[in-house]
This record gives sequence, structure tokens and C-alpha cells, in this order.
Amino acid sequence: MHATSATSATPSLGGAQPASSRIAALRRRARWRRRLAAATLALPVALVWLLDVWTRPTRIAHFRSLEAGTYLLSSIETLILWASLIVLASRSRGLLRWLAALVAILLSIFLLGGQRYFFDQYVTYLNADAASFGASVGRSVVNQVAADASNFARFVVPPSLVIVALLVAGRRLIRPTRTQRRIATLVAPVAIVVTLWAPCSFRKAQASTPDVIFMHALGRVVAARTGLSSEQWVSPSTRKPDYLPALVASPSRPRNVLLVLSESERFDSVCTAYDPECKLTPHSNAASPARTPLLALRSVSSTTAISEIVLWSGTSPVDSAEAVRSSPMLWDYAHAAGWETSYTTSQNLDFADARTFLKELPLKHRADALDLDPASDLDIGAPDEMATSEGLKHIADLREPFFAVVHYSNTHFPYRVDLKHAPFQPCDDTKDPDRTSEFVNYYRNSIYLSDMATADLIKGVRALPAGPRTVILFTSDHAEAFREHGQLGHTNSVLDEEIHVPGWVDAPPGTLTNAERAALEQASRAYTTHLDFAPTMLDLMGLWDAPETGRHRARMLGQSMLRPMQERAVPLTNCAAVWGCPFRNWGMLRGRMKLEARQWDLSWHCYDVQADPHEWKDLGPDACGDLPASAMKLFGKLPRD
Repeated sequence: MHATSATSATPSLGGAQPASSRIAALRRRARWRRRLAAATLALPVALVWLLDVWTRPTRIAHFRSLEAGTYLLSSIETLILWASLIVLASRSRGLLRWLAALVAILLSIFLLGGQRYFFDQYVTYLNADAASFGASVGRSVVNQVAADASNFARFVVPPSLVIVALLVAGRRLIRPTRTQRRIATLVAPVAIVVTLWAPCSFRKAQASTPDVIFMHALGRVVAARTGLSSEQWVSPSTRKPDYLPALVASPSRPRNVLLVLSESERFDSVCTAYDPECKLTPHSNAASPARTPLLALRSVSSTTAISEIVLWSGTSPVDSAEAVRSSPMLWDYAHAAGWETSYTTSQNLDFADARTFLKELPLKHRADALDLDPASDLDIGAPDEMATSEGLKHIADLREPFFAVVHYSNTHFPYRVDLKHAPFQPCDDTKDPDRTSEFVNYYRNSIYLSDMATADLIKGVRALPAGPRTVILFTSDHAEAFREHGQLGHTNSVLDEEIHVPGWVDAPPGTLTNAERAALEQASRAYTTHLDFAPTMLDLMGLWDAPETGRHRARMLGQSMLRPMQERAVPLTNCAAVWGCPFRNWGMLRGRMKLEARQWDLSWHCYDVQADPHEWKDLGPDACGDLPASAMKLFGKLPRD
């Protein structure tokens, strides 16, 4: 008995642990589970911080005290939003847990991956301004993301996988009580509503977490679309041009005027001056060997709508909406002088409702992308060669003297390319930052293809009976950035990669006086802008000195390139009274000196674009003389204010 008792009282080497040891182990496991559960709930905000610091370390380092405070508050919003969704997704059963998981994954795609993707292209997060613009051209946004789907996936898949992993971990580690489930059920929708509607720093320093900035932008769009807010995206809308009396044209020589306008072409991707070895745009180069190049031409905006209004009316990009909508355009002046007119474009005028703005033009002939091809793309439009064919028919039917515009669009992203005519290789349409050189080649191949249509137009016009008397002007509405200062595309800045454009004037012998040709030769080397195009074309029509145009001429900041020009300061901006801006940026240009700033800049930057064509050396505002004072008087503030 004693032996038996002793045996039963002494645990064997392989036997079970005492109850107290098992309880202690369970307690340790429970503590670790609680810690891991807490870490799971906190990891999303850590992920957001990590992505943000990786994306914009310098800007975060320059946050001031108030901005650091708003960032902390937005971080609390981030924590509550993600934690409440994970708690709901950790329920043991019910439809609500699957709904919460789905919402968390969708938010990770857009709020985390989408913001990184957006920043990679525009050097800023998607904010309320950009979201409003995107909503106004929603089909275009979908088209552009679809065209870059593989690159988009690179940005959205990693954070989505992290959130999925956290949801899985939450279901294993988090065991919410009934009270916790009820609290999360209430808190999650409240957190979503708060992030949608609560004000945050969305424009200046963007002193909030990227997910909160995105949610606020989405809330602003929803409010505008549902009538809860009166804010609407500003667009050109309907023109009501001032009455023009009958004008008497007095050109120095009998001549017609043709403006050829391209899209998104930058100066260094086109042979602006004739070059017998031209590889970039060899077709138009050969078709117009005697053209006068405009070697220092700048657009005053990198937004199509603003650039076109400046080119066609001569109005300043900072004029009031009333002034812009009431200003006559070149077609109006020509019509008032008895000239016949036409407008032929491969652009889809449904984009940003341009059709409404242009519908009252006094045209004998008109055609846009939907007339040329009813299935045309919203961004690329109809094939440029179709615009050439139709444009030649229109021009051939115009009685002299005439004013005509042929407007191309295929070089707008996603860029129309024909691999049978694509000499720049390797090329690819990806926006992958590691393959920018291939993307640039793809863009150049698009310009090469469009140049074939331009050359056919030039040759076709020159073959017409009116050809020897037709002055052709060529330019692009703006240029295109390829990460020279971080951003892709246009509307992001007034830096030269977005506004230094090609331009030339092809005036056949006998269409200009000696004085006009001499002045044009001087303008070839001068710092000209798109503001000078309307005065030049009015001068070609013999209307620049007409007394009846004096009131409108006084609004124009530009000068005729057919007369001696004086250097003067002109505004640069992508924000106009008739066109809202997704990214606030503006400045001034006078000769070789440029002043500019974007919405995150603390002060103006000054560049000498002749000595520093890449604009890598900021000389400081003082180097631009009185331009900072002029800019503050004109714009009233920096873009960040």
C-alpha cells in the first residue's frame, strides 16, 4: 500500500503537468494572444504611417506644429476606422463579418494602394480638387487606369495583401465580446461617415494621413453629386460672346490663315526647326522645310481647356469667367470680317463638355471625333488621319480669304500608336517608374504617327489653289511631363516639361511683307507664348488695328509676332475662373526668368530657363526681381494658401 501510494503520488517522467502549470501556460498564451490582437488592430495605422513616410518624407519633416496636430488627429481617425472594421470582421459568424472584411479590402485598394499610385504620377495625394475633376470626367479616369492596369496592380496588391493577412490574423486572435461587437457595429459606420465629412488638410501641406485625405475627397464629391453641397466642378460652359460689328479686314497681303493644333507635344519630341536629319517628326519636317520656328515658345498653362481658350481668344488665363465667356474667338472675328471659317478636330468634345463651349461658333464647316468616328475614344478621339481627310475637304470648300483650325488629339494619354510606324524602341505604355524610358518611347511613337497626319494636311493644303496664299501656324496645347520633377502627364505644374511646346509659322513667299518677315525672324528666337498667337492671327487677317476690336484688344496680353515685340511679364496657371484645377499651381514668366510654385511649396521658386533648361537650380524668389510681387498682386497668394 505504501509502495502503491508512493507511486501514485510521484509523477512519471512522461506524465501530464500539474494543473497549476497548465493554468499558467494558458494565461501566458492568453496574454500573448491579447498582445497580438492589440498589435493586429494597431498595425493598419502603422502601415499607413510607413507608406506615408516612404512616399513623402521631406514634406512630413517640414510639418509645422499645427500641421503635426492635424496629422495626429487624422491618425486617430485611421486607427478607429481600421480597428473597428477588423473587429467586425473577426466575429465568429454572420453576414456582417464578411461585409466588414470586404469593405476593409476595398478601402485598402483605394485608400492605400490607390493613393500611392496617384502620388507616383502627380507628386501629391488625391484630394478633393482632384477627385472633383475626376468625377467630372469619370469615363476618362476609368480609361486611363485600365490602360495602366498592370502598373496599378503593383501599387494596390501589396497593401491589400497586408490587410487580408490582418483580417485572417484577427479571426484567429481577436475574440470580441458581445459588447465589443456592438460597439464596433456602431463605431465602424460612424468612423466612415466622420472621415467622409470631417474637414482635413487636403490641399496645403496635406497634413493628414493619406487614407483620411482620400475619404474626405470622396465625401466632397458625394456631397456635390447628391446636392448636399453647392460645390461643383468649374467648366467653361456656354459662351455669350460680345457683339462684333461688321469688320473691314486690311491684311498687308492677300492670305488665308490655318491653325494646326496638336495635343500634349513637348518641344524636345518634335523637330521645331527644319532639320534634314530629323528623326522625331520627319514627315512634317519634310512637308514644311521653309517654316519659321518658334524656339522659345511656352504655353501659359498645361491644361487643355485653358490653353485652347488663350490660343483662340487671346484672353489672359487669369481673366474673370465673364470676360472669358464674352470674349470673341478668332472664328468670330473672321466671320465679322466676311471670312469663311471651319473647325475640324479629332478630339472628342464630350470631354469636359467642350461641345457646349464651342457650339455657337460661326462656322461654315465643323466636325469633331464623334462625327468622324461615333465609336471614338474619349481621351484619344478619332484617328488623326480622319481629321486630316475631313479638314482638307472643309478647307477646299472655303471661299478665300478663310480662317480654319485643324485640331489633333491622338497624342493624349493613353497615346495612339501603330507598331508598324513605331521607330522608337523599346517602347511600352506602362507607367512603371522603372520603365520610364520605354514609356517615353511609346509617347514619341504616338507623336510620330500623328505627324504623318500633320504632314498629309500640310501637303494637301499646299496642293490646293489657295495653298500659296495660306499661312500655317502650328503648336501644341501644352507639353507632357515624364517625372522630370516627379510628375507624369500635364496640369500638374507650369514647369517647362509641361509648357515648353513646339511652334512654327509657315508663310509662303509673298504672304508677308519684308517687315513682317523680319519681325517673325526675331520672334523665332524670342521668348514667346500662346498669348501671342491670337494677336498674330488677327494681324494676319488684317484685323489687329481695326478700331472696332480695340476694347477686346486691350484685354489681350500678347503681341503680334509680325511686329517688333517687347519683353513683358505674363501669368502662368492651371487654375482659371472657367476651369477648376485638380492641382493648384501658378507663376509668372518674363523672358528667360520664370517664377512658379505648387500647392505644397512654402515659397516661390525662380529659374533661369536659358541657363538651366531642366529647372534644377532654384535661384530663390529675389533672383526673379519684381515677379514675386507681381504674382502676389495678380494671384493674391501662393498656391498653398
